Amino acid sequence: MNEEQGRRRYDSLRRTTQALETRAGIADAARRLFDARGWAGTTVRDVAREAGVSVPTVYATYGNKTGLTRAVADSADLSADAPQMLAELEAAAADPRRQLRAMAGYDRRLFERAGDVITLIREAGRSEPELATAYRDGRERGDETRVQVFASWPAGTLRPGLDLPTAVDIYAAICTIDVYTTLTTERGWLPGRVEEWWGQTLVRELLS
Repeated sequence: MNEEQGRRRYDSLRRTTQALETRAGIADAARRLFDARGWAGTTVRDVAREAGVSVPTVYATYGNKTGLTRAVADSADLSADAPQMLAELEAAAADPRRQLRAMAGYDRRLFERAGDVITLIREAGRSEPELATAYRDGRERGDETRVQVFASWPAGTLRPGLDLPTAVDIYAAICTIDVYTTLTTERGWLPGRVEEWWGQTLVRELLS
């Protein structure tokens, strides 16, 4: 490869890296403003100014404010480290108690690192149907994981009289952003204590 070809290749890599940095910078700016002003009180122009880019750049990158909010939601999911949960679930395939603790750990990380985003999307969804769908999709993804895990257990693992849909409902009622916020914000619990309590409660409520 001659020097000119090398420069062109690195120029392409540099442009790709810069584009990714721009996307991340815009999403970070949006999250800060959403937290400070609320979804309704934040405009695309505000986000562009906060991120140090032009308004057309924001539109070209994310489409509109709803698309930008979806990107913030996606980053929230990534922050909770789903691969870690998957590895823990696989490692504990023969131990339902450990699997419940792995799922509770994921929820704790999600709420600890991105609870503001989840609350934002839920509230904004009251007036924006697309964001209501995004919130519902996130809840359904969580349910799908629980169905897959619970269905993999041998017969008799669930508490007597408890069917699979009800077990999923009980999990969803215990591990919520509202319970997490009440315990950490109002009651002064540390996130790790919430995770431990969730694990104990899920075992008691779901397993025989």
